[in-house]
Amino acid sequence: MKNWNNFLFPYEQALGELKIKLRGIRNEFIQFGKRSPIEFVTGRVKPVPSIKEKMTRRYISENRLPQDMEDIAGLRIMCPFVEDIYQVVDLLRKRTDINILEERDYVNKEKSSGYRSYHIVFEYPVEMTTGEHKILAEIQVRTLAMNFWATVEHSLNYKYNGVFPTELKNRLQQSAETAFKLDEGMSEIRDELIEKQSEYSKNNRDD
Repeated sequence: MKNWNNFLFPYEQALGELKIKLRGIRNEFIQFGKRSPIEFVTGRVKPVPSIKEKMTRRYISENRLPQDMEDIAGLRIMCPFVEDIYQVVDLLRKRTDINILEERDYVNKEKSSGYRSYHIVFEYPVEMTTGEHKILAEIQVRTLAMNFWATVEHSLNYKYNGVFPTELKNRLQQSAETAFKLDEGMSEIRDELIEKQSEYSKNNRDD
């Protein structure tokens, strides 16, 4: 690659635009007095050393990089509750500015490591002075608990090159399950609160 900055420019442009648009969804819910399924949005363009490492690991040639590496631009949408993940996915499916190519549900079908998240690979058009430039990007939709586990697990994998004793690997899997049970518990508490509020409002009307 002669000039990585030039190559990555459309990805940086797309990332900036998409963060504004996705945060706009949250702002719209709040503006109209509704609970937002989006807590916050983050994003990054993959660093050049990480791109090179993945090219080697996945046998991706330089001339196939734009087609074969789908997460050069990556976004994460964090949700308060598990059910919010699927509401956000439905919202993304209805958008006309992204062309969804692939969906991977690791929420209900978690990876063997315990990792949970919902991945969407899509094509996005970037308007440049030379014309439209379509790039591949990825959105990961997950809860705050899932993100905490994934962030720590990724940090440990990076530090120890993914080599864990069996006991520690099992403990990581158990902690992932604990995080998911926390998500389920919080959803149950929310549902009970909504039910009690509904009963309280009904009783007040009857009085």
